[in-house]
Amino acid sequence: MLTLYPEIQPYAQHRVVVDAPHALYVEESGNPDGIPVVVIHGGPGGGCEEYHRRFFDAERFRIILMDQRGAGRSTPLAELDGNDTGALVRDLETVRCFLGVDRWLLFGGSWGSTLSLVYAQAYPERVLGLILRGIFLCRPKDIEWFYQDGASRVFPDYWADYESQIPERERENMVAAYYRKLTSSNELEQIQAAKAWSVWEGRCATLHPNPRVVEHFGHPHVAIALARIECHYFMNNAFLEPDQIVRDAHKLADIPGVIVHGRYDMVCPLDNALALSKAWPEADMRIIRDAGHSASEPAIVDALIRGVEEVVAKFRGQAG
Repeated sequence: MLTLYPEIQPYAQHRVVVDAPHALYVEESGNPDGIPVVVIHGGPGGGCEEYHRRFFDAERFRIILMDQRGAGRSTPLAELDGNDTGALVRDLETVRCFLGVDRWLLFGGSWGSTLSLVYAQAYPERVLGLILRGIFLCRPKDIEWFYQDGASRVFPDYWADYESQIPERERENMVAAYYRKLTSSNELEQIQAAKAWSVWEGRCATLHPNPRVVEHFGHPHVAIALARIECHYFMNNAFLEPDQIVRDAHKLADIPGVIVHGRYDMVCPLDNALALSKAWPEADMRIIRDAGHSASEPAIVDALIRGVEEVVAKFRGQAG
């Protein structure tokens, strides 16, 4: 089974100013002359992590990490103004041009798969290939599964903690109820709600309990951005048209792709990936038997590293 490449440090860090008040954190590591690959993190609002650099051979790849609006080391933290899917797509183009990249690989999981797909459908000529994990189509039923009724029946003990933040009379719409708390003027109320929202996701993200993942999701800096931005997007149907990603999947036909999805993914159930695969049959589908949602699970790591090499071989074959 393949494991992550050795730890590396960035050779360049940038602050890219986009629409006020947003400024994006962007870093580069690996080989400046290598194959450009951009990591598109989850959430929305999750931010990149250091281990994301390690899915790629540093001798052969120019590894680009960028924190989306309001997330990670981008500023201002957890900012909702001017934060929508269209803006994030434009930001990817801004960063591509800023770095002087002609075409790049997109490597995204969960919400990162969503944004990768929307970007690739808008700019297919700029995409060498797609390596996607934990597909999230952001349909209303996908949001309802995790935040209203679905995963709650698989993890009723964890759900009880998540639900306890909301008065019983408001629980018929948990996303709306959380949104009121996460946009409250009371900062203590905001952070309490944010930690409950984020820890619920962290607890459900892995097949086997992983305290390190839960601890990361519960960190106040991570939780406030993840919870506020996710809730903001989900209140607005992720700023997508109904079934937009599947509807526009034909635009991906000439792009090499690999879809990696855990069999026991409780955050984004497998039917998301199957719907995408049916609409985009040119992509190779990998259902991972011993995995849930998280990119850090060993079998997912193995499949993603193999997927990178497969997509590189495909686009080189096309070029040849």
